[in-house]
Formats: sequence, C-alpha cells, structure tokens
Amino acid sequence: DLRPAVTPRLAESYATVCAAVGAISGAVASLPALVFRLTPAGREEDDAHPLARLIAGGANDNQTWPEFIEWLVAQGLLNGNGLAEIVAGRDGRLVALKPIPWPLVTVRLLASGRLVYDVAPQTGLEGASGPVRRLLDSEVIHLKDRSDDGLVGRARLARAAPPVRAALTQDAFGEFLYDNRATPSGLVSFEGSLNPNQRTNVAESVRESWQGAKNAGRVLVLDQNAKFTAFQVTPENLEMLAARRFSTEEIARLFQVPPPIIGIWDHSTFTNSETAGRWFAQFCLTPWIRKIEEAFRRSVFSAAERATHALEFDLSGFLRGDAEARWKAHEIAVKNRILTANEVREVEGWNPRPELDAPAPADPAEAIG
Repeated sequence: DLRPAVTPRLAESYATVCAAVGAISGAVASLPALVFRLTPAGREEDDAHPLARLIAGGANDNQTWPEFIEWLVAQGLLNGNGLAEIVAGRDGRLVALKPIPWPLVTVRLLASGRLVYDVAPQTGLEGASGPVRRLLDSEVIHLKDRSDDGLVGRARLARAAPPVRAALTQDAFGEFLYDNRATPSGLVSFEGSLNPNQRTNVAESVRESWQGAKNAGRVLVLDQNAKFTAFQVTPENLEMLAARRFSTEEIARLFQVPPPIIGIWDHSTFTNSETAGRWFAQFCLTPWIRKIEEAFRRSVFSAAERATHALEFDLSGFLRGDAEARWKAHEIAVKNRILTANEVREVEGWNPRPELDAPAPADPAEAIG
C-alpha cells in the first residue's frame, strides 16, 4: 500500500475524528474520581492516599487531574496506547504522574517476559534533551486499546484506515473544490487557433480574475470572439455530500460514539438523543473507565494496597443533566434506607442539616409511632 499512513495528527484534522476523541476523553475526564479503602464494614474514601492528593491537587506540575485523564484517554484512542510515568519521592510514595507521548516510546519484551519502555528524549525549543531512558512496566501506567498480542494496543486508526483515509480525501476534495472554484469552471473557446503564449496569457488572465473565493461574483470580460461555456458540475452531482455524510457515520461507528453526541443530528429526536446519551455512557465510556481503573490498580497501588484500595470513577455524574431522573433516584434511595437525606444533600453540594441525620422510616406508621 503506497498510500500515506493515517497518523493521529492527520486524522484529527477531520472534524468528526476530533469530535469523537474529544467527546470520549472529555467525558471520562469530567467524572469524579475517588480512592476507596476497603474495610471489614465496607469501604470508605481514603483522602490521605497519595493518589487522592494528586486527584485533588493535580497529576503533575503542568496538568490538573481532568487534563491528565483527558490526555491519557485521547492517547489511547488515537495511538492505541497511553503511557504515563509514575514518579515517586524519596520515601517511594507517589508524587506525580508524568505524561509520555506514545510516538517517543519503543516497547521491548525481555527474555524474562517483562516489558520495558525505552523513551526517546522530547524535542523542545532547544532541541532534544537527555538520553534514551528505560522504564520498567512497574514504573508506568499503560492504557491499551484492544491488543493483537496482549502486550501493546493497536490504534483504531490503523485497524480501519480505509474509511478514515476516504473521509480525509473527501474533506480535502471539498476544500480544493471551493478554494479553486468559487463559481463553476468551464471552457473558454476561440474561433481561431492560439499560439502557446496566447494560451498561457488567457489562462493566467482567467485564473487571476475569476478563480478563488475572493473573485466570487466577478464578471469575466472576453474579446476576440471568445466564448465561455460553464460546466455545471456540483457537489450534489458528484454525490459528495452523501459520501461525506456516510463518512461521518463511519467515524462515529469506529469510535463507538452515538452520532448525536458529536453533532450528527440526522434522524435525531429528543427521545432517541436522550437514549444515545445513556448508550454512550454504558457502551462507550464504561469500557475505557474499567481499563483506567485496572491500569491504576496494577501500576499505582502497591502489591499490598491492591487488596485494600481501589480507584473508581463515579458515572452517576451523568444523571446531573436530568434533574427529574436524579431526584427520583434520590427519593428511592432515601425511602429504601440506602442514603440519608443529609447524604443526598452532600451529593447535591449542600451542607447537612442536623434534623435530617436519621434515615427516613420505611413504614409511614413507624414515623408516627
């Protein structure tokens, strides 16, 4: 295949790819992330854990927690792999999570069966800095898209390059079409023959006076019995609009994003758009969230902590956009003694009220007695 590879940067120049990646990574990054400690009585938030402090204060000196998660998920979507270095302090405890762009990474499998990651120096304003560094699999968080060998992920852009390349080609065609043809192109003809110099002069005159967006609507003046015949070829005649519409749906399908989520409103209604939102959370976001949670469990938590700690993303935040559904869920939780009224107030961001500490009685007669 002599056609150029579909690189992440090239693919993101197509609006639908950019929108799909942004929708998924931005949605995951917006979710509350909590570190829990398991206890004999259940579980409780561990705000003192180093990871919890990074969630609250920022993953590193340059990124907040949402920015880091958004970057990590976008890397997984575009490159098939997202990698971050686990930076520890002198006491061995986690102090930062440092992003590593995947194009800088070479993965090697040692004879022992262990993966190592050779990281090339980043190129900054003053060129490359430092030698190649080798990181062990215990020193990084490795988020993978579906893998062919179980070791590294494979990018969706590589798995489905033809539809992405077709979308990019159609986009480029439309750009050049409107850039070079503000009005339909046509044929300038003369009764007699022209010598090469005359033909060149006519072509340059037409190009300077009539071609491009800035010349739209201008009148072309010809002499010497010249005639202009317009070619009535439109994007509709070429079925370009239909092809581009199909390509946007193909890209949405590739990233498992319902079309309304990325602004494709064809055949959409309020009802099926609401359903698309739930589908997006359940079938698109949840798999990535589970991968992130497991990647942190294996890499960030120590061997002893893996049995007692967990990172969890709270998907219930998606209900905040639907006030009726949210308050119905609160009502059911209070009536069934799952939550107290003050716990509901805490979820809503309100201060507790002492008189509401007791859970609501299951039986109205119990409240009277």
